[in-house]
Amino acid sequence: MRCEPPVPSEVLDAVRAPLAALGAEAIDPPVIQPLNVMLDLAGEAMRARLFIVQDEGGREACLRPDFTVAVARAHMQSGSAAGRYRYEGRAFRVAPEGRGEEHPEEFLQMGAEMLGEASDAGADAEIVNAAWIAAGAGGRDDLALRLGDVALFGAVLKALDIPEAVCGRLTRSLGRPRQLAALLERAGGAEPLTGKAAEVAAMPMGKAVAAIEQLWAAEGLEPVGGRGAAEIAERLAERASAARAPRLTAAQLAAIDHYLGLTGAPRQVLSAVGEFAGGAVAAAGEAAWARRLERLTQAGLDSAKIVFSTRFARAFGYYDGFLFEIISATLPADAPVAAGGRYDGLTFQLGGKSSSAVGCMVRPARAWKGAR
Repeated sequence: MRCEPPVPSEVLDAVRAPLAALGAEAIDPPVIQPLNVMLDLAGEAMRARLFIVQDEGGREACLRPDFTVAVARAHMQSGSAAGRYRYEGRAFRVAPEGRGEEHPEEFLQMGAEMLGEASDAGADAEIVNAAWIAAGAGGRDDLALRLGDVALFGAVLKALDIPEAVCGRLTRSLGRPRQLAALLERAGGAEPLTGKAAEVAAMPMGKAVAAIEQLWAAEGLEPVGGRGAAEIAERLAERASAARAPRLTAAQLAAIDHYLGLTGAPRQVLSAVGEFAGGAVAAAGEAAWARRLERLTQAGLDSAKIVFSTRFARAFGYYDGFLFEIISATLPADAPVAAGGRYDGLTFQLGGKSSSAVGCMVRPARAWKGAR
């Protein structure tokens, strides 16, 4: 396992300070996290990036690849309606094949999460500003802020009268360029299920679950990734539904391509989105973004260093609103110094009630200018 080089203590203190200034409670979530939860939230594609462990009974878990899910689970277990949490610790992720030292497999991560507070531009700007100060605390003067919005993409798709099932698949794929490209190449259509999978998908849920369990017993198989028969049956039903959805028209595909090509100064991009996608989309995001950008300007961020990209998203599928990352001109584009965004639906996905949530993470080793 490739580890990061040590970071000077004074740099760690400087990176830590703006996160501590948020008034957040220090928390240290368990290193071992449920594998099935991570796969449900991030998709099976994330499996290749996870360090997977098994207990004596064969149950699978993983080393935490990130802190957001772990912090959200801890918040739910606390029973608190709202909370601010600050973390600092090691995270673990299998490096992409052929990548260099910018992608260590064990790395230090600091961050903050705000759950249950008002979902407004002020909270978003507060978390971005803290991340910006922390990212620059290691001496870098070549930073830029990239913004995006998953919810805005979803609003555009709905404005284009794209079927709901297809909207969901495209939105979830925004942070996975290859998957998104494959979906669009098939014009939004999904490959139909065949064989036993098609038979199970056509059954009522109770019978589908029983059929999967019988198949496991007959073949001597164990559940993969901690997934139960009910989860697999639900996924098969979703895939069958997606395969029956109508394919996208040439005009819809052209509009999506146009949207995903918009990048530049935030206000200009948002104005362009409203012009081609209509007033409903403008109402869904432009007003909130105007307040968010105003708060960032008030916090002292240089507008010349901010870019909005409609194609930008995070690979972690639980982000469902505004997104950001802070990048350095001297580091690879896929090695952000800091990143984060809004994930209001995460606690619901974890089995609780929906709760406003926004957070950020900072990689101190990338923030340290002396590391390069």
